[in-house]
Amino acid sequence: MKKIQVFGTIALLVFVSGLFVFAISGDDKKKILHEGTSQFFPIAVDFAGEKAPLQIADVKERFDRELLVNANLHSSTILIIKRANRAFPIIEPILKKYGVPDDFKYLAVIESALTNAVSASGAKGVWQFMPETAKEKGMEVNDGVDERYHLQKATEAACKYLLVAKEKFGNWTLAAASYNGGMNGVNTKISEQKVSDYYDLLLTDETSRYVFRILALKEIMQHPNLYGFDVSKDELYENIPTKTLEIDSSITDLALFAKAQGINYKILKIHNPWLRDKKLSNPTKKKYQIEIPTEGY
Repeated sequence: MKKIQVFGTIALLVFVSGLFVFAISGDDKKKILHEGTSQFFPIAVDFAGEKAPLQIADVKERFDRELLVNANLHSSTILIIKRANRAFPIIEPILKKYGVPDDFKYLAVIESALTNAVSASGAKGVWQFMPETAKEKGMEVNDGVDERYHLQKATEAACKYLLVAKEKFGNWTLAAASYNGGMNGVNTKISEQKVSDYYDLLLTDETSRYVFRILALKEIMQHPNLYGFDVSKDELYENIPTKTLEIDSSITDLALFAKAQGINYKILKIHNPWLRDKKLSNPTKKKYQIEIPTEGY
C-alpha cells in the first residue's frame, strides 16, 4: 500500500511539473502553461468569430511572438488596460450600431495604444487616419479642427471603412488586415498568390504581424491575470462626466471661453482634442459639440 501511495505521489508531481492545463470558467478554451515558464498559451483563438489555424506551424509561431512581446511590454500593456476602461465604453456601442464585431476595438488598441498618437507618415488619432482618408469618410481636417482626434467620429469613420472592406474581401480578418495594408495592397497580394485567406498570404512584415498583434492584445486584455497583469478596478482610468455645449459661432479665444465655463484651457483641450488651434473659426455657422467636464478637474 505504501509503495502504491509513493508511486501515485511521484506521478502527480511529474504531471504538475510537466504540463498544467488551466480551464477558464465559462469558456471552453483552455490555457496551457509551458514547463519551466509562467507563459500561458491558448489552445484556440479567433478574431470576430473567425478561428486562427494554430495547427499551422508558422501561424502558431507568429501568434506566439506577439503574445510574448506584448505580455512582456509590462508598463505599456498595463497602460493600455487602464485606458481601455475609458475608451471601450465609447467605442463598443458605435461598433455595435454599425454591425462591426466587438473585436475591432482591439484594432484601435494596436493602432494607437488608445492614445491620440501621431505616426511618422501623418496618421493621427486613436484610429490612425491619414488626412485624405479621414476627409473621404466625412471628417473635418484642417488647421483649426481635426476630427481624427474626435473618438466618436473617428470610430464611426473606421466602421464605414471596415464595412466596405468586409464586403470586398468576404471576411473580417482580411478586412482588419486591409486597415493596415490597404484594400488595394491586400487585393494585389491575393491576386498574385492565388489564395484568399489571410493566414495563407505572404505579406509585408507589418501587415503579416497585424492580425496577430490584435489576437495577442485581445487574449491578454480578456485574461490579464493569466499573463501577469494584476490591475485592480480602482487603478483603471474612468470616464469623467461632462456636459455638452453646442456652438454654432466662432470662438476668438479658447482660453477665455474655457474660463467662462469654469475650467482652464488645458482641461478644455484634454476633453476636446479635435480643437487644434487657440481659437475656433466658424464662418459657416457649423454646429460643434464641445464637452465640458462637470467634475474631476
